[in-house]
Amino acid sequence: MAKKQKKAKKNDNRKTGAKQSKSSAKPAKGPVADLLAGPVTNAPADAESVMGTEQDEQTVSQDASPLGDTYHRGPVILRGPMIPTDNTTANLLQPDADTDWLHMDPWRVLRIQSEFVDGFGALAELGPAVAVFGSARTPRTDPVYKAARRMGSQIAKRDIAVITGGGPGVMEAANRGAALAGGKSVGLGIELPHEQGLNQWVNLGMSFRYFFVRKTMFVKYSSGVIICPGGFGTLDEMFELLTLVQTHKVANMPVVLYGKDYWQGLFDWLNGPVSDHGMISAIDPHLVTLTDSPDEAVDIATSAIIASRA
Repeated sequence: MAKKQKKAKKNDNRKTGAKQSKSSAKPAKGPVADLLAGPVTNAPADAESVMGTEQDEQTVSQDASPLGDTYHRGPVILRGPMIPTDNTTANLLQPDADTDWLHMDPWRVLRIQSEFVDGFGALAELGPAVAVFGSARTPRTDPVYKAARRMGSQIAKRDIAVITGGGPGVMEAANRGAALAGGKSVGLGIELPHEQGLNQWVNLGMSFRYFFVRKTMFVKYSSGVIICPGGFGTLDEMFELLTLVQTHKVANMPVVLYGKDYWQGLFDWLNGPVSDHGMISAIDPHLVTLTDSPDEAVDIATSAIIASRA
Protein backbone atom coordinates (compact mmCIF):
# COMPACT_ATOMS: atom_id res chain seq x y z
CA MET A 1 0.00 0.00 0.00
CA ALA A 2 2.78 2.37 0.89
CA LYS A 3 4.60 1.50 -2.33
CA LYS A 4 1.52 2.34 -4.36
CA GLN A 5 1.22 5.72 -2.64
CA LYS A 6 4.89 6.58 -3.30
CA LYS A 7 4.54 5.60 -6.95
CA ALA A 8 1.43 7.72 -7.36
CA LYS A 9 3.19 10.65 -5.70
CA LYS A 10 6.10 10.38 -8.13
CA ASN A 11 3.73 10.34 -11.06
CA ASP A 12 1.98 13.40 -9.69
CA ASN A 13 5.30 15.22 -9.34
CA ARG A 14 6.21 14.35 -12.93
CA LYS A 15 2.92 15.68 -14.23
CA THR A 16 3.24 18.82 -12.15
CA GLY A 17 6.78 19.45 -13.47
CA ALA A 18 5.63 18.91 -17.03
CA LYS A 19 2.78 21.37 -16.57
CA GLN A 20 5.14 23.92 -15.05
CA SER A 21 7.60 23.60 -17.96
CA LYS A 22 4.78 23.96 -20.45
CA SER A 23 3.37 26.96 -18.64
CA SER A 24 6.80 28.64 -18.52
CA ALA A 25 7.02 28.39 -22.31
CA LYS A 26 3.84 30.46 -22.68
CA PRO A 27 3.64 34.16 -21.73
CA ALA A 28 1.58 34.96 -18.74
CA LYS A 29 -1.75 36.58 -19.32
CA GLY A 30 -3.94 38.91 -17.32
CA PRO A 31 -3.43 42.12 -15.34
CA VAL A 32 -1.42 40.46 -12.60
CA ALA A 33 0.97 38.99 -15.17
CA ASP A 34 1.37 42.43 -16.78
CA LEU A 35 2.33 43.95 -13.45
CA LEU A 36 4.80 41.20 -12.75
CA ALA A 37 6.34 41.49 -16.23
CA GLY A 38 7.07 45.25 -15.80
CA PRO A 39 6.81 47.89 -18.53
CA VAL A 40 6.61 46.61 -22.10
CA THR A 41 9.69 47.51 -24.22
CA ASN A 42 10.74 46.93 -27.82
CA ALA A 43 14.31 46.08 -26.91
CA PRO A 44 16.02 43.64 -29.31
CA ALA A 45 16.35 40.10 -28.17
CA ASP A 46 19.98 39.48 -29.12
CA ALA A 47 23.24 41.26 -28.22
CA GLU A 48 24.10 42.26 -31.83
CA SER A 49 20.77 44.08 -32.20
CA VAL A 50 21.40 45.92 -28.94
CA MET A 51 24.87 47.04 -30.09
CA GLY A 52 23.48 48.12 -33.50
CA THR A 53 20.84 50.28 -31.85
CA GLU A 54 23.43 52.00 -29.65
CA GLN A 55 25.62 52.73 -32.69
CA ASP A 56 22.67 54.20 -34.60
CA GLU A 57 21.88 56.50 -31.70
CA GLN A 58 25.50 57.64 -31.52
CA THR A 59 25.51 58.34 -35.30
CA VAL A 60 22.36 60.42 -35.07
CA SER A 61 23.75 62.40 -32.16
CA GLN A 62 26.99 63.06 -34.07
CA ASP A 63 25.21 64.19 -37.29
CA ALA A 64 22.88 66.60 -35.51
CA SER A 65 24.28 70.08 -35.04
CA PRO A 66 24.60 71.20 -31.44
CA LEU A 67 23.38 74.62 -32.67
CA GLY A 68 20.02 73.25 -33.78
CA ASP A 69 18.36 73.27 -37.18
CA THR A 70 20.18 74.29 -40.36
CA TYR A 71 18.73 76.97 -42.67
CA HIS A 72 19.95 77.25 -46.27
CA ARG A 73 19.91 80.65 -48.01
CA GLY A 74 21.49 80.00 -51.39
CA PRO A 75 25.09 78.86 -50.77
CA VAL A 76 24.98 80.20 -47.19
CA ILE A 77 24.01 78.05 -44.19
CA LEU A 78 22.60 79.58 -41.02
CA ARG A 79 22.05 77.98 -37.62
CA GLY A 80 20.75 78.89 -34.20
CA PRO A 81 20.20 82.62 -33.68
CA MET A 82 21.44 83.33 -37.21
CA ILE A 83 18.36 81.77 -38.81
CA PRO A 84 16.34 84.65 -40.32
CA THR A 85 12.67 85.26 -39.83
CA ASP A 86 12.19 86.30 -43.46
CA ASN A 87 13.03 84.63 -46.79
CA THR A 88 14.60 85.85 -50.01
CA THR A 89 11.64 85.35 -52.32
CA ALA A 90 9.27 87.14 -49.97
CA ASN A 91 11.70 90.05 -49.74
CA LEU A 92 11.91 90.23 -53.54
CA LEU A 93 8.15 90.28 -54.00
CA GLN A 94 7.46 92.67 -51.16
CA PRO A 95 6.51 96.19 -52.32
CA ASP A 96 9.02 98.77 -51.10
CA ALA A 97 8.29 102.47 -51.10
CA ASP A 98 11.89 103.28 -50.14
CA THR A 99 14.06 103.67 -53.26
CA ASP A 100 17.33 104.58 -51.54
CA TRP A 101 18.74 101.22 -52.62
CA LEU A 102 18.86 102.54 -56.21
CA HIS A 103 21.63 104.90 -55.18
CA MET A 104 23.71 102.52 -53.07
CA ASP A 105 27.07 101.05 -54.09
CA PRO A 106 25.92 97.40 -54.53
CA TRP A 107 23.38 98.55 -57.11
CA ARG A 108 26.01 100.74 -58.82
CA VAL A 109 28.23 97.69 -59.18
CA LEU A 110 25.46 95.97 -61.14
CA ARG A 111 25.08 99.05 -63.36
CA ILE A 112 28.81 99.11 -64.03
CA GLN A 113 28.75 95.41 -64.84
CA SER A 114 25.85 95.86 -67.25
CA GLU A 115 27.67 98.67 -69.07
CA PHE A 116 30.72 96.47 -69.59
CA VAL A 117 28.55 93.59 -70.82
CA ASP A 118 26.59 95.83 -73.22
CA GLY A 119 29.75 97.49 -74.51
CA PHE A 120 31.57 94.24 -75.14
CA GLY A 121 28.50 92.78 -76.80
CA ALA A 122 28.03 95.76 -79.12
CA LEU A 123 31.67 96.15 -80.18
CA ALA A 124 33.05 92.61 -80.15
CA GLU A 125 32.39 92.10 -83.88
CA LEU A 126 33.20 95.66 -84.96
CA GLY A 127 36.50 94.78 -86.58
CA PRO A 128 39.59 97.01 -86.76
CA ALA A 129 39.01 100.59 -85.63
CA VAL A 130 40.73 103.93 -85.06
CA ALA A 131 39.62 106.35 -82.34
CA VAL A 132 39.41 110.08 -83.02
CA PHE A 133 39.40 112.40 -79.98
CA GLY A 134 38.84 116.14 -79.91
CA SER A 135 36.80 119.01 -78.51
CA ALA A 136 33.01 119.05 -78.50
CA ARG A 137 33.20 122.86 -78.81
CA THR A 138 34.84 122.99 -82.24
CA PRO A 139 32.44 124.82 -84.63
CA ARG A 140 31.64 123.41 -88.06
CA THR A 141 33.39 126.36 -89.71
CA ASP A 142 36.69 125.62 -87.97
CA PRO A 143 39.49 124.12 -90.13
CA VAL A 144 39.95 121.44 -87.46
CA TYR A 145 36.34 120.33 -88.02
CA LYS A 146 36.98 119.97 -91.74
CA ALA A 147 40.21 118.09 -91.10
CA ALA A 148 38.48 115.65 -88.72
CA ARG A 149 35.75 115.08 -91.29
CA ARG A 150 38.39 114.16 -93.88
CA MET A 151 40.09 111.85 -91.38
CA GLY A 152 36.84 109.99 -90.76
CA SER A 153 36.25 109.60 -94.48
CA GLN A 154 39.76 108.35 -95.22
CA ILE A 155 39.68 105.85 -92.35
CA ALA A 156 36.32 104.45 -93.50
CA LYS A 157 37.55 104.07 -97.09
CA ARG A 158 40.22 101.72 -95.76
CA ASP A 159 37.46 99.52 -94.32
CA ILE A 160 38.33 100.58 -90.77
CA ALA A 161 35.75 101.72 -88.23
CA VAL A 162 35.86 105.20 -86.69
CA ILE A 163 35.20 105.47 -82.95
CA THR A 164 34.50 108.83 -81.30
CA GLY A 165 32.87 110.08 -78.13
CA GLY A 166 29.68 110.57 -80.13
CA GLY A 167 29.28 114.25 -79.28
CA PRO A 168 29.39 117.43 -81.38
CA GLY A 169 32.49 119.27 -82.66
CA VAL A 170 35.44 117.14 -83.73
CA MET A 171 33.59 113.96 -82.79
CA GLU A 172 30.67 114.83 -85.05
CA ALA A 173 33.07 115.70 -87.90
CA ALA A 174 34.84 112.32 -87.76
CA ASN A 175 31.54 110.44 -87.52
CA ARG A 176 30.14 112.46 -90.40
CA GLY A 177 33.08 111.70 -92.68
CA ALA A 178 32.90 107.97 -91.88
CA ALA A 179 29.13 107.73 -92.32
CA LEU A 180 29.09 109.59 -95.66
CA ALA A 181 31.89 107.32 -96.90
CA GLY A 182 29.68 104.29 -96.14
CA GLY A 183 31.79 103.12 -93.21
CA LYS A 184 31.22 102.17 -89.60
CA SER A 185 30.66 105.33 -87.57
CA VAL A 186 30.73 104.50 -83.85
CA GLY A 187 29.80 106.91 -81.07
CA LEU A 188 30.43 106.12 -77.41
CA GLY A 189 28.58 108.83 -75.53
CA ILE A 190 28.66 109.82 -71.89
CA GLU A 191 26.04 111.21 -69.53
CA LEU A 192 26.91 114.89 -69.24
CA PRO A 193 24.73 117.87 -68.22
CA HIS A 194 25.54 120.01 -71.29
CA GLU A 195 25.42 117.40 -74.07
CA GLN A 196 22.28 116.22 -75.81
CA GLY A 197 23.15 112.64 -76.65
CA LEU A 198 24.84 111.19 -79.74
CA ASN A 199 25.28 113.16 -82.96
CA GLN A 200 23.21 112.30 -86.00
CA TRP A 201 26.10 110.74 -87.95
CA VAL A 202 26.56 107.79 -85.62
CA ASN A 203 25.36 104.47 -87.04
CA LEU A 204 26.44 102.40 -84.04
CA GLY A 205 26.13 104.15 -80.72
CA MET A 206 26.03 103.65 -76.98
CA SER A 207 25.71 106.01 -74.05
CA PHE A 208 27.56 105.32 -70.79
CA ARG A 209 27.14 106.49 -67.22
CA TYR A 210 30.76 106.01 -66.22
CA PHE A 211 33.83 107.52 -67.85
CA PHE A 212 36.10 104.59 -66.99
CA VAL A 213 33.80 102.08 -68.71
CA ARG A 214 33.63 104.27 -71.80
CA LYS A 215 37.42 104.72 -71.91
CA THR A 216 37.89 100.98 -71.57
CA MET A 217 35.85 100.52 -74.77
CA PHE A 218 38.00 103.08 -76.61
CA VAL A 219 41.24 101.36 -75.66
CA LYS A 220 40.03 97.78 -76.08
CA TYR A 221 38.64 98.19 -79.61
CA SER A 222 41.00 100.77 -81.14
CA SER A 223 44.25 99.91 -82.90
CA GLY A 224 45.29 103.52 -83.48
CA VAL A 225 44.37 106.98 -82.19
CA ILE A 226 44.19 110.49 -83.62
CA ILE A 227 43.93 113.31 -81.09
CA CYS A 228 42.70 116.67 -82.34
CA PRO A 229 42.78 119.91 -80.31
CA GLY A 230 40.62 119.67 -77.21
CA GLY A 231 40.24 120.52 -73.54
CA PHE A 232 40.24 118.61 -70.25
CA GLY A 233 38.33 115.61 -71.63
CA THR A 234 40.66 115.25 -74.60
CA LEU A 235 43.74 115.67 -72.40
CA ASP A 236 42.39 113.08 -69.97
CA GLU A 237 41.85 110.55 -72.76
CA MET A 238 45.27 111.26 -74.26
CA PHE A 239 47.29 110.95 -71.04
CA GLU A 240 45.46 107.85 -69.86
CA LEU A 241 46.12 106.20 -73.22
CA LEU A 242 49.79 107.19 -73.15
CA THR A 243 50.11 105.87 -69.60
CA LEU A 244 48.66 102.50 -70.63
CA VAL A 245 50.99 102.29 -73.63
CA GLN A 246 54.07 103.38 -71.65
CA THR A 247 53.41 100.87 -68.86
CA HIS A 248 52.67 98.09 -71.38
CA LYS A 249 49.13 97.59 -70.12
CA VAL A 250 48.04 97.66 -73.76
CA ALA A 251 49.86 96.78 -76.94
CA ASN A 252 51.87 99.61 -78.41
CA MET A 253 49.65 101.49 -80.84
CA PRO A 254 50.27 104.53 -83.06
CA VAL A 255 49.15 107.79 -81.45
CA VAL A 256 48.94 110.96 -83.56
CA LEU A 257 48.43 114.53 -82.37
CA TYR A 258 46.91 116.71 -85.07
CA GLY A 259 47.82 120.43 -84.98
CA LYS A 260 51.47 121.17 -84.21
CA ASP A 261 50.88 124.74 -83.06
CA TYR A 262 48.22 123.58 -80.60
CA TRP A 263 50.27 120.76 -79.08
CA GLN A 264 53.82 122.07 -79.31
CA GLY A 265 53.62 124.04 -76.07
CA LEU A 266 52.62 120.90 -74.18
CA PHE A 267 55.60 119.00 -75.53
CA ASP A 268 57.95 121.87 -74.81
CA TRP A 269 56.82 121.62 -71.19
CA LEU A 270 57.23 117.82 -71.17
CA ASN A 271 60.71 118.05 -72.71
CA GLY A 272 61.59 120.94 -70.44
CA PRO A 273 60.53 121.12 -66.76
CA VAL A 274 58.97 117.67 -66.58
CA SER A 275 61.99 115.95 -68.11
CA ASP A 276 64.51 118.19 -66.30
CA HIS A 277 63.02 117.16 -62.95
CA GLY A 278 63.35 113.50 -63.89
CA MET A 279 59.58 112.91 -63.92
CA ILE A 280 59.63 111.16 -67.32
CA SER A 281 62.26 109.35 -69.31
CA ALA A 282 63.68 110.85 -72.48
CA ILE A 283 61.76 108.49 -74.76
CA ASP A 284 58.28 109.28 -73.39
CA PRO A 285 57.51 112.21 -75.74
CA HIS A 286 58.30 109.96 -78.72
CA LEU A 287 55.29 107.81 -77.97
CA VAL A 288 53.32 110.21 -80.19
CA THR A 289 53.68 111.86 -83.59
CA LEU A 290 52.74 115.51 -84.26
CA THR A 291 51.44 116.47 -87.70
CA ASP A 292 49.47 119.14 -89.56
CA SER A 293 48.33 116.79 -92.30
CA PRO A 294 45.00 114.93 -91.98
CA ASP A 295 46.18 112.34 -94.50
CA GLU A 296 49.45 111.74 -92.63
CA ALA A 297 47.51 111.40 -89.39
CA VAL A 298 45.36 108.70 -90.99
CA ASP A 299 48.37 106.92 -92.49
CA ILE A 300 50.11 106.70 -89.11
CA ALA A 301 47.01 105.82 -87.10
CA THR A 302 46.05 102.99 -89.46
CA SER A 303 49.59 101.71 -90.00
CA ALA A 304 49.34 98.84 -87.51
CA ILE A 305 46.06 97.63 -89.03
CA ILE A 306 47.35 97.86 -92.60
CA ALA A 307 50.53 95.99 -91.61
CA SER A 308 48.50 93.18 -90.05
CA ARG A 309 46.64 92.71 -93.33
CA ALA A 310 49.79 92.36 -95.41
